[in-house]
Amino acid sequence: MGQARILGATLLGIEGVAVEVEVRISSQLPRIDIVGLPEAAVRESAARVRAAIRAVGFTFPQERVTINLAPAAVRKQGAGLDLAIAVGILAAAGQVPMESLGSVGLVGELALDGRIRSVRGALALADRLARGGCSRVIVPSANGFETALLGDAAPEVAQHLSQVVEALVTARALPVASSESSPGAERHPASEAPDLSSVRGQDEAKRALVVAAAGGHGLLFRGAPGAGKTLLARCLPSLLPPLGRSEALEVARIHAAAGLDASRVAERRERPFRAPHHSASRAGLLGGGRQLGPGEATLAHRGVLFLDELPEFDRRGLEALRQVLEEGRVVHARAEQRVVLPADLQLLAAANPCVCGYFGSGVRDCRCDDGALARYERRLSGPLLDRIDLHVPVRPVRFADLDLTEVPPLESAALREEVLRARHVQAVRLAGLGLPDAMRCNARIPPGSLFEATRPTREARRILAGAVDQLALSARAAHRLLRVARTISDLEGDEETPAAAMAEAVGYRREGG
Repeated sequence: MGQARILGATLLGIEGVAVEVEVRISSQLPRIDIVGLPEAAVRESAARVRAAIRAVGFTFPQERVTINLAPAAVRKQGAGLDLAIAVGILAAAGQVPMESLGSVGLVGELALDGRIRSVRGALALADRLARGGCSRVIVPSANGFETALLGDAAPEVAQHLSQVVEALVTARALPVASSESSPGAERHPASEAPDLSSVRGQDEAKRALVVAAAGGHGLLFRGAPGAGKTLLARCLPSLLPPLGRSEALEVARIHAAAGLDASRVAERRERPFRAPHHSASRAGLLGGGRQLGPGEATLAHRGVLFLDELPEFDRRGLEALRQVLEEGRVVHARAEQRVVLPADLQLLAAANPCVCGYFGSGVRDCRCDDGALARYERRLSGPLLDRIDLHVPVRPVRFADLDLTEVPPLESAALREEVLRARHVQAVRLAGLGLPDAMRCNARIPPGSLFEATRPTREARRILAGAVDQLALSARAAHRLLRVARTISDLEGDEETPAAAMAEAVGYRREGG
């Protein structure tokens, strides 16, 4: 009879949870029992572990093997506990020294021949084990690229169960996770986002795009089909600053937990750009389900959520998005657990003016009657529109103007430099006010610091007051006007927020009220 204990980890939402794997071998009829709220993939690990242990030349115990996964109140999912269970069984059977398991954490799925396969969320799992006191963490080699983001806390990597057993028996170190040494590590090309130089005309919309990028503001394009709304929106990533190291780690953890490729984030530090189809459900937008996984809002954390054909999205999903835009997170409350998923995103949306798409376009006559126009307008609630900073009309460009070779087009690279300068100014100013890193762009200025951070002139205040009265704006909308005006001032290099910046900000609000 033998007993062993080792640490593994499982996912809860996008976060890793340390799991204590206790193995007990008793003199009873051969059988494997796994307890502690295991889901189907965890229960099936018994067959994988048995085959893998025999494949590498060790003896599987011909006795009763009881495996307890603690804490028992947390549901265990995925196949990432295979490696910890296998090593625990070998230690309980006396084939691996018990003292070698002291502060070791293991993550990995086993193939029947002993190979260690990659697992979903390895970055979050390895990070949790390292922060939980494990001095030695081992993950699959295939997860080395993403886990290398942990820097000094990067785990060791292995490709086979025999390598892990040998390393534990001999106390030798395995290779450390690295983006250079990971097998199959993919080198991504430069950003696939279109350049603004591909958009002809639309100077007002381009200016609004630069303002949105510089301050992290929400933006809604309205216009007829074919006017360029979608192309303009997809140019936004080419203007945004790269992710910082801590942001990249945060985003990569989310994408890895969702089973997505996190290597682009790890290698190029590109901000996420998520563009779900308008048929996406509420759960698809905000996450949820039986395992409380992330939705598009969480996958867009620290980046952009682009909702094309905004009025066609599920009404309940859009209304639920209102709270997410305010709080920067999604809260899923269930009877047994509560999971908070980050969703600090920049909303970018596009919409037609009516069902046929040509109301007020000047291109062709609108076929919608007054009732159809009213019903289409009601698809977007006032509270949702109130939370979008810039409302910009996009009018069709004449065919004769599409190829104006004598006018040099605006290129994203030059405009991105303006955005980076404005972001730096904001970061310095808001750091001086004691705001945390997450709030160091104008769109995130809290109400309590708003007037101190924006410093509007007397004339700018007068314009703001007039706009609030004339457009019947809410206090929230007035605050958003101040933030947008501050961003315009940063782009122009003004210390205070002048009247001209406030007037431009008001102009971006007239379309949406």
